[in-house]
Amino acid sequence: MSIKIEKTENANELKLSFEVEAAKFDEAINKVYAKSAKYFNIPGFRKGKAPMAIVEKHYGSEIFYEDAFNEIVPEIYEKELKENNIEAVSKPDLDVTQIGKGQDLKFTAVVQIKPEVKLGKYKGITLKKVEYNVSDDDIEHELGHMAERNSRVVPVEDRPVENKDITVIDFEGSVDGVKFEGGKAEGHELEIGSGSFIPGFEEQIVGMKIGEEKDIKVKFPDDYFSEDLKGKEAVFHVKLHEIKKKELPEINDDFAKDASEFETLAELKNSIKEKLEEENKNRAKYETEEEAIKEVCKNTEIDIPTGMIETELDNMVRDVETRLSYQGMNMEMYLQMIGKTMEEFRKEGEEQAKEAVKTRLVLEQIIKDENIEADEKKVEERLEEMAKAYGKEAKELKDNEMLMDYIKKQLAQEEAINFLVTNAKIK
Repeated sequence: MSIKIEKTENANELKLSFEVEAAKFDEAINKVYAKSAKYFNIPGFRKGKAPMAIVEKHYGSEIFYEDAFNEIVPEIYEKELKENNIEAVSKPDLDVTQIGKGQDLKFTAVVQIKPEVKLGKYKGITLKKVEYNVSDDDIEHELGHMAERNSRVVPVEDRPVENKDITVIDFEGSVDGVKFEGGKAEGHELEIGSGSFIPGFEEQIVGMKIGEEKDIKVKFPDDYFSEDLKGKEAVFHVKLHEIKKKELPEINDDFAKDASEFETLAELKNSIKEKLEEENKNRAKYETEEEAIKEVCKNTEIDIPTGMIETELDNMVRDVETRLSYQGMNMEMYLQMIGKTMEEFRKEGEEQAKEAVKTRLVLEQIIKDENIEADEKKVEERLEEMAKAYGKEAKELKDNEMLMDYIKKQLAQEEAINFLVTNAKIK
């Protein structure tokens, strides 16, 4: 077998020309025939017993070519990439120039490769100091959330609806007098002021009394997910059945005992302060690291291949699909809800994908230039964390080469980011 490698007129692109000896391709044809013979039903022969020559005569001599090509080419392609140290970042664009029984197989593969990274200044970059302090208001805000979580809901019968009340209503909507799908519900629980309904709906519930009925006029937003309803004026007939409100506990020592492991409110406040300080510290660290990466990327020249951006977009779509599945939705439903096509969705994500790819390439180059390696102790710690999360023993995961490689790369990237921040000038 022979291979010729040459650059194309496009940056970061190679053309690989392959020539595979006829005997190897004929052997692949024989293998494919042996695997698929049982499926051929030819008159005069028991099913699966027709000789190859008869099958080829009946269906055409090229019947096995495509499968034979797929039988041998992937292995040949991957082997040549490895032996020639080619880092492909896109699927190959294949073109068969000669194929046939008794002939050398000739084909080309055009593939994009990892680009050259021209780092600018990355040591001694100037960064603004990021710092967040915990105020008394922050602590009170957190206490308020705790009180909300420990509140009880009580019925209200002696007054009309007020903001923050929880109402139980029936409603039915119509546009131009015509009722629409999804516009009707009975016994629906709605918290006034939650913003969960169309703008203007909840505000018009305020002041209603139990048993009262009224028509509420609203307008669907121009960006509403339903094409039939967006921008349309609608009327909802509403009947109020119940009014409830949250009754918050008094925030004192007794509250601290009931809502936490602490005996006094002072101890609880101190614990909240420590937790918020830790959160602020992590937030400041993350923002400083993000700023460092952005600064270095700004100083770096890379001609990013389209294949890398497409692969990143594929990953982004898969992530969205995974998150949607937890909510009982799929991508098709989501796109319909936001009123976009997959093409539009991917187009909007291009810049984010490009930034993600550039960040990864920049960090990889810094890791290479600075000889950064993952600390073995940290590798073991990360492995233990993952094993615990998956309910397995660390030694089970350690045998997974792909996982170990992923952990080492991840930790090396974290070390590279830490290197940037450590060597930066913080104003």
